[in-house]
Amino acid sequence: MANAHIKAAGGGFRLGQYAICLKGIVWREALRFLHQRERFVSALVRPLVWLFIFAAGFRTVLGVSIIPPYDTYVLYEVYITPGLMAMIQLFNGMQSSLSMVYDREMGNMRTLLVSPLPRWFLLTSKLAAGTSVSVLQVYAFLAIAYFWEIEPPTPWGYLTVLPALILSGLMFGALGMLLSSLIRQLENFAGIMNFVIFPMFFASSALYPLWRVREGSPKLAFFCELNPFTHAVELIRFAFYEQIDPLALGAVLGATIVFLAGAILAYDPSRGMLMRREGL
Repeated sequence: MANAHIKAAGGGFRLGQYAICLKGIVWREALRFLHQRERFVSALVRPLVWLFIFAAGFRTVLGVSIIPPYDTYVLYEVYITPGLMAMIQLFNGMQSSLSMVYDREMGNMRTLLVSPLPRWFLLTSKLAAGTSVSVLQVYAFLAIAYFWEIEPPTPWGYLTVLPALILSGLMFGALGMLLSSLIRQLENFAGIMNFVIFPMFFASSALYPLWRVREGSPKLAFFCELNPFTHAVELIRFAFYEQIDPLALGAVLGATIVFLAGAILAYDPSRGMLMRREGL
């Protein structure tokens, strides 16, 4: 019976076998999310604090002029909403990397990675599972924000933003996966994550337009333009208004490919230094 589930005549795996593996990984991630309710609550509390406290305090200080994709002046809380949506996904990507470090120490990741299925498929499946969770968290945030009259111009915006959320979620998840390959011990996670999360979030267009940053510091604006988080925010911002930002789309897509390729190489037992040291 075991042989019946190994390889097909063509030397590869059947489509059904890939589907079973994907279903198992996604289901495991969903159960973990359901059992960790505090993770769901914290994912919502963080952006809601920024939206209802920070935005209210800085509404008159940080006014936003008419910039694409907005056709008129918008309230500051409306402007920062796409950045908070991306923040939810960024923290979720880092949480997923934490779970991979934990699983690697506890041995669960070792069991997954010794599967006969291709390692790139296993990692991509875990990435897809984490992205699905992050998208659900974002829509829960939007459902709460709706009662404060923060919504797209038309209901179609909730649908057009979905591809942007999927792509940005994949990028942040791939980044977290790449970082997890570099973190050897769980104790080192907090320091590295803080070194990644806060610079990415604050050096971006999430809280203020880049033209304002450029007025104060052209050098900082240059780094903001190189920041993948900036492009993820702009991709979500334009998609929420039923528009496409080609530059942001290309940057996020390119960063996703680079991060995912780096993670796959890092977890390759024949190439990844970490995996070779741990005997995976």
